[in-house]
Formats: sequence, C-alpha cells, structure tokens
Amino acid sequence: MHGSQTRASGDPYFAHPIEVAGILTDYRLDTATIVTALLHDVIEDTEVTREDIDRLFGPEVGELVEGVTKLSNLEITADYKRQAENLRKFILAVSKDVRVLLVKLADRLHNMRTLGFIKSAAKRERIARETLEIYAPLARSIGCHRICSELEDLAFSHLNPVARNALIRRLETLRTSQGKAVALASEEITRRLEQAGISCRVIGREKTPYSIWRKLQRKSIGFDKLSDIYGFRVIVGSEDECYHALGVVHRAWPCVPDRFKDFISHPKSNNYRSLHTTVAGPRGLRIEMQIRTETMDRVAEEGVAAHWRYKNQTYAFDPDDQAAAGGSDPTDNLRELVKVLEQGGDAEDLLEHARLEMFLDQVFVFTPKGRLISLPTGAMPLDFAYALHTDIGDTCIGVKINGELRPLRTILQNGDVVEVIRGSVPSPPADWQSLTVTGRARSAIRRHIRLSEREEFQRIGRAAVEQTFLKAGKSLSGVSLRPALDRFAAASDAELLQTVGRGRISPGQVLEAVFPGMAEDDKAAATARVRLEDQAAPVYFRGSGLSPGASLRLAPCCRPVPGDRIVGIAQPDGAIDVHTLDCGQLAQFEEHQDLWRDLQWTAEAERNSLAKTRVHATIRDAPGVLGEVCTIIGEAGGNIIGVNMRHRHSDFFDVDFDLEVKDARHLTHISAAMRACPSVETVERVHG
Repeated sequence: MHGSQTRASGDPYFAHPIEVAGILTDYRLDTATIVTALLHDVIEDTEVTREDIDRLFGPEVGELVEGVTKLSNLEITADYKRQAENLRKFILAVSKDVRVLLVKLADRLHNMRTLGFIKSAAKRERIARETLEIYAPLARSIGCHRICSELEDLAFSHLNPVARNALIRRLETLRTSQGKAVALASEEITRRLEQAGISCRVIGREKTPYSIWRKLQRKSIGFDKLSDIYGFRVIVGSEDECYHALGVVHRAWPCVPDRFKDFISHPKSNNYRSLHTTVAGPRGLRIEMQIRTETMDRVAEEGVAAHWRYKNQTYAFDPDDQAAAGGSDPTDNLRELVKVLEQGGDAEDLLEHARLEMFLDQVFVFTPKGRLISLPTGAMPLDFAYALHTDIGDTCIGVKINGELRPLRTILQNGDVVEVIRGSVPSPPADWQSLTVTGRARSAIRRHIRLSEREEFQRIGRAAVEQTFLKAGKSLSGVSLRPALDRFAAASDAELLQTVGRGRISPGQVLEAVFPGMAEDDKAAATARVRLEDQAAPVYFRGSGLSPGASLRLAPCCRPVPGDRIVGIAQPDGAIDVHTLDCGQLAQFEEHQDLWRDLQWTAEAERNSLAKTRVHATIRDAPGVLGEVCTIIGEAGGNIIGVNMRHRHSDFFDVDFDLEVKDARHLTHISAAMRACPSVETVERVHG
C-alpha cells in the first residue's frame, strides 16, 4: 500500500516499517507486535481502513495499529486543544496495551536515526525536543533503558551538537589518562570476588554525553567534579550473591557515604532492580558499581520487553515470569497518568503534569500501617497525600513525619513514615501548588482554583492584547474581534481574552487575525519579546492574591527570571515585590505570612519576555579563552549586555557576565554549555 511513497532520505517508504519491525524483533516480541510494526503507518498514510486490517489480520492487530496511529500527531508545538486530545488518546491507548507504546518507541527510534535527512532545521529541533521530553521518559518509565539512552543521545546531537561534541572530546581525553587505571580496576574487582567464591562477570561502562550534560545542569558542577563517569556492572548468579558481593566490595575498599542504594529490596517503579554503591576503589579511583543478576540486567535494559516468552503453547507476555523476577507491573506508571486525566483541566496543565509524572527518580516512604509509597525525588507531604487518594490530598491540613509535626514544605527522605492530618473541608489553597512536585497533586489543586482564575486571566489577556495593538499603532477599543473568534473557535470576546491570558494564544496571533493585511515588519515589532522591566511586566504574573492593576516589581536581591519558582511580598506602598522562592531575603518575612502572595509566571512570560540575570565564571587564564566562552554563550542563544573581570590570579580569572535570557531553563542551558568548556572551572548564577 505504501507503493511509490519515499522518505526524506529518498529510500522507499516501506523500508521504514521493516526497520521498525526489526528493532522490535531484537526484543523478541510477539507476532501481533511485529505485524503491527509492519503496518503501523498504513492507516495514516494510505487508503487502508481499520476494517481492512481487521479483515486481513484480525481485530487484535487492528486495535494495535489504530492505537499507534492515534499517537502519530503528538507534537509539542501543536495547537493546544489538538495536542491535549492526542495526549489523552496516547495515555489511554498505552495504559490498555503497552505494545502500542513499544511500537511507537521503535518508530520514533528509527525516525531519530534518520532525522538528519529532514531539511528544515526547525522541524528537526521540534522532533528532537519532543523525543527528549515525551518519548525518552516514556521508554524509561517502562524500563526500556537501551531505547531511552539512544533516543536521548540522538536528540541531544540535534538540539545541542556543540555541547555534545565538547563532552565527547572531554571523554576521549579522560580515556587517554584513566583508561589503564579503569582496566586494572576491573581486573582487581573480578579477582577479589572470585577469591570470595563468587563467579561473576564485570562490565565497565561509561556515562553517556547526555547523562553527563543532564548532571552538569542538575548539580551545577564542573566536569572535573563528576565522580561517576566510569562505573562497573557486576553480574552474579543469584540475589544472595548480590549482597555477598556487596560485602566483599565494601570490605576491600572504603564506601563513599550516602552513595549506597538498594533497588533489590525496593525496586524502582519501572521494575529496575540492582545494588548501587560508590567506593574509593583500586589506586584511589572513585568508581560507581551496580551489582545485579543476569535476569535483573536483562530487565534493566529491556524493561517489559524482557518478559515475552513461550508458555502454554503460545508466545506472549508472561506476568508470572515478571513476578518471579521480583517486580511489579511497570505499566502502573502509565496508569498514574490516567489519574491526571481524571482531574480535567486545560492542555497546558495536562502536558505539564503528565511530564512531571514521567520523570521517575524515586524516594520510598511508608504509611503508618507500613504500606510502601514511591514518589519522585523532591516530593513533599502533599504529594504523598494525593498519592494515597485525591480526597486525602484535598482535606490535608498538616503532616507528621516519623511521629513529629513538620511543615508541608518538608522534602521527604527514603524511609520516612508519613501520617496525614486531615480537616473536614476540601479546600486546598492556590499557593499549595508550590508545595508539590507530582503532576497528580498539582492537577488536583489546579482543579479547585480553575474557576476563580477566569476573571484574572481575562484581565491579563486584555492587557496583553491592548499592549500588542498599541505597539502596532492600533487600538483595541472599537475593533471587532470576530475574525479572531472564528479563527480560534472562541465563543465570546471574554473567552478569547481568557485564552490569551492563559498563554494558549499569543497577542500577536490575535493581531494577525484581526489585521491580516498589516505589514510583516509591524507584526514583528508588535510581537517582539518584552523586557520584564517594561510597563507590560505585570502581564506576566498571575496569582490568587493579586488585585486588578496591582503594581509588581522584580526584587533586585534575587533577579527572578521566567521559570523560577516565585513568591510575592506585599509592601507598605501597596506594590508587590517578586522574589525567587530560595531568596535569602525571604527569611525576614517568615513571621508575617499575611504579606506573602502566591505567584506564578504565565505562559506568555516564557514565550514573549526577556530577563536580565548575571552568572559568575572562573576561567583558566590562557589566550583567547574569554572569546571562546563568549562564543559559547552566543551559540546557546544568550545575549551578553555586560562583562566585568573582577579578581585576577596567576592561573585563573573571575568574570561576571550580565545576560539577557528567555527563562530559567535557557539560563541553565547556557550555564551547562559553559561548564562543558575545558577552560571553564566553575559557573554560578549570581543573586543580588
């Protein structure tokens, strides 16, 4: 049916479904999955119907092919309403049959391998970002580490080739200097374990460029400070031998405190099981070790795909084999997303909360009755309450951790026993969103405050549209918005302005709909990014404690940028100072909770604003290095508006860069790119 269709590479289109089926064959999946892989594009790209598939191949394959087809338009930059509907279909289809996701992941993997043939740079970036933010986390959530790692690396190579190439050069240099030491360490580990009577297989592994990049961003440290670039995977025969091997290793070399994790007794929710430890190993080399059995290793690499096998004369997924391997069903992670859907809400909330649920670094806590609850790292008591039940979260008024009353902003630690104190009225305050990290908790809180925000969003939207029209030399008063209502399917002016206020539609799009013949230069001027110091700045904040026309000021002590978690402090003159949540100046207001205002950035802030910030870098003193660093900042999209060299030493000099950035994520991206440069020792954001 694909006939003479071709791909961007010029290859016949049918080569693509054959490659997708080949990827899944490597995972030894069942016949229906392989057939679905071969047919996954025929409904979307040819005249074949679902009825044709059912007639020729049976309803099971028909349902799978239709499920994969529904996922094909999941685009991060799509129209929000269509995007939300696609994501809903995606989650529901996958939660019913994980094979839909496996086919889609293989489809995306082959598309990423051939992404370079697409001529449009914008389209390549969109697909790579979508892969990194949606598909790679989904692969990780069902334990398919091998697919996840390749998707991340391929996306990274398109999104930030400069940083990736810099990290590859650093790794090559490290291999030259430490290669022999790593090989000797592997031999020493094997010898020690065999002397203890443990038959083992020791595999050296190197951290991937993307995982290094992510750690540089998350930890805000330099490349030289990373301790787990090299690690060893120790494969033994049984679970008992895992603990025996751990004892041998810890007796042979000092264990690094707080670096031991037991994922055998407490598996991750994607079924990952292993012992993790870091030791000061042979010849002082600090190494990370993962100790596991062959079965655990296969599950770690292949996830749910590791449990397809023959049983009762059929070849299919074997839940008994999964249970024997010591794990639960990793697709439970995906069913958590269904609970997010149940809270309703708009597309932006749904996407944000779904993404939160897909990043699964975990902490394990207990109820007073001993029930184990797994939560994302950084979770707080409200996340725990909503994980138990939505009603418990809605009525939570306090918490006891390990028998003691603790604040709701306490970050939960492994092993904590958490008891929720409940009230009688389900009314979570709006500012409790800042006390949660899980999508399920945030979506439930947002449901309560959604109706109360409508008037506020209308005000914000009206101010944004008026400002955009004014810049274009137009006036909103007396102008009919009917063309915009028709274009964006809004029922009234109020609904349209509310949609703008929520950031679903930009004011520039409204301007373009109302004045389609306006010159392109005028449109560009009207929709240019606005600096947060401009009069339009209040348009970019929303919160339950804001009154119409409230005066907002960016606090100079912490220089907040869009994306930072923020809070407002009411001042005697009626204005509200906007601080980052970690600002040191907030301590003086702890006893005056009546002055605090819960604030969030609007989506418009991250799309149409620029913020000033400062980063401090310590750089090795050598000819040309300052120019090299400035080039890196420019390639990362940062605009340097000031440079100040402060303290000069014989080998290093300190530089303050004043930058204009789009948001906190952009700033993190720039900082990580600077840290990847061999000449840069440290990079820190400056507060105050």
